[in-house]
Amino acid sequence: MSEEAHPHIVFGTITETAPLPLPLEFEALWVANQADFHQYARVVSGNWQAAEATVHRAFLEILNLWDELLQSSNMQGEVWAIFRKTVVSQELNSFREGLSRLEPDEEIGLFRALRKLPPRQFDAVVLKQVMNLETSKIAWYLGVTTRTVDYHCRKAKERLEQAVPSHVKHGKDPK
Repeated sequence: MSEEAHPHIVFGTITETAPLPLPLEFEALWVANQADFHQYARVVSGNWQAAEATVHRAFLEILNLWDELLQSSNMQGEVWAIFRKTVVSQELNSFREGLSRLEPDEEIGLFRALRKLPPRQFDAVVLKQVMNLETSKIAWYLGVTTRTVDYHCRKAKERLEQAVPSHVKHGKDPK
């Protein structure tokens, strides 16, 4: 989706040319999630301006699908999926590619191993180890149970231990 679909929407404000106000529930979703979404996008992109643009595009997509999302039995999971598709798929691929081009050493080996993790495991590890979010919040963002988050983190740790045993087994966080 492009921003041209809703050029009158500026998050935080609604311009006077907006044909309809934003749904109150949508505004509540924005207020509740935007700070963490921005932080996650910034971690992934390494750039605040890119994070701002991709989060904005993600929320435009969410707004575009708002009526369908309201009917969903797992709205937060679908919101996360849209966010991930927009932000993570765009930025994470370049993040992972950038990790693979770094000079090899033990720390870089960990980055290469992170790059190779399946998407849910990568998300869980970044949210937990890099952003230090609580498991319950990660579960809410991913639309899964806390046990599923723990499972993804455990599986990611197992993969990282196999790929870079000296780094992970010494008790260092996979950051």
